Amino acid sequence: MPFPNMDSVESILAIVVVFGALVFVHELGHFLLAKRAGILCREFALGMGPKIFRVKRGETEYTLRLLPIGGMVRMAGEDPEMEMLKPHMEVSLERDALGKVTHFLLDGPGNASARAITGTVVRFDLEKDLYIVLDVGGEERQFSVHPQAQLVKDGQEVQIAPLNRQFKGKTISQRFWAIFAGPFANFLLAFVLFIAIGLLYGVPKDIPYLGEVRANGPAAQAGLMQGDKIISIQGQPVSSWKEIVQIISQSPGKEMQFEYERNGQRNTVLVKVGKDENNVGKIMVTNPLTYAPGEVLKYGATSTYEFTAMILKSLGMLFTGSVGLNDLSGPVGIFKMTGEFAQQGMAILMKWAAVLSINLGLINLLPLPALDGGRLAFIAVEALRGRPVDPHKEGMVHFLGFAFLMLLILVVTWNDLQRLFFQ
Repeated sequence: MPFPNMDSVESILAIVVVFGALVFVHELGHFLLAKRAGILCREFALGMGPKIFRVKRGETEYTLRLLPIGGMVRMAGEDPEMEMLKPHMEVSLERDALGKVTHFLLDGPGNASARAITGTVVRFDLEKDLYIVLDVGGEERQFSVHPQAQLVKDGQEVQIAPLNRQFKGKTISQRFWAIFAGPFANFLLAFVLFIAIGLLYGVPKDIPYLGEVRANGPAAQAGLMQGDKIISIQGQPVSSWKEIVQIISQSPGKEMQFEYERNGQRNTVLVKVGKDENNVGKIMVTNPLTYAPGEVLKYGATSTYEFTAMILKSLGMLFTGSVGLNDLSGPVGIFKMTGEFAQQGMAILMKWAAVLSINLGLINLLPLPALDGGRLAFIAVEALRGRPVDPHKEGMVHFLGFAFLMLLILVVTWNDLQRLFFQ
């Protein structure tokens, strides 16, 4: 299959918008629930790799990274930033009007103000009691530390994170929701997208009425019109749109008698059923649509549920071996399909984005290391055993899981490239 016209601005823009929205919403879910729990969020990033744009607002740095895949919310306690301050290190302290340390100048006294105090670190606690003891001219002096104090090195500031601002310092419930909120946001996005589709393009109704009757199609040539109620086909009563589709699709090329009702009067007409390239019967009509708010909400919920069930079934087939790695698509294949759907219209692209969002949410909930589901699994183990798993062991498991995921992405990307260039 030839690659879609990826030179078109529309296709490229669609890919950027769709994937940017999916990642943004996922990370926004993590971010909002983490902030609600009082966790210090150091960075909100879209993309991976080197930073190409950054802006600091409040406690959080918002960044755009070079590689347009993934994103992250970097929460306090996940990095060894406290190792920047060590015993026997010479530092300068700047304090506020109440005498609390607001800045630790780790490059020495060169950039310190005249009021700064310089000494050698004896001991400190920046997580619980918030103090530091310096040897100043042979005398030990203790200083209280402001809970939002900054560690300054090479011109960069890093805010300290007391234990009550760290991820690990929060309750099991707070940590669970901060992690679960990412995948949940993707399900919510899919629900909203399906609702938007319903409001903009209507919701299909399973009633025996004709929607749009395409010009010069079999139905139009026979005289059928939009809004006609189909009573029977070939003497077989019908009461739903699904029944109409089933009868017509199984009758390609046949001439069939339709009984219909229009303006309270019943009539009959002969329709010569056409067919498509798969020899499926068609009469070139669409099903009726509704824009009623209740029906639109129902459509959003049922569509989200149905696609979730379908993707879960597909994942089950992967784990049982019914589907192999060669059948999977990676980023290249998904980009390709997104470009194709963008050419088919906004409604198709929005539905595809909703399906991708559900897929992202489900994949992240799998209990695999490095994914949100893996982190939730460790939280569940902690809840059961009454104490957390050793952080070093958990970190190693996530590292190995991440390496495996990167290998899997490479494999499926190779599959995509082979299908793209050699088939």
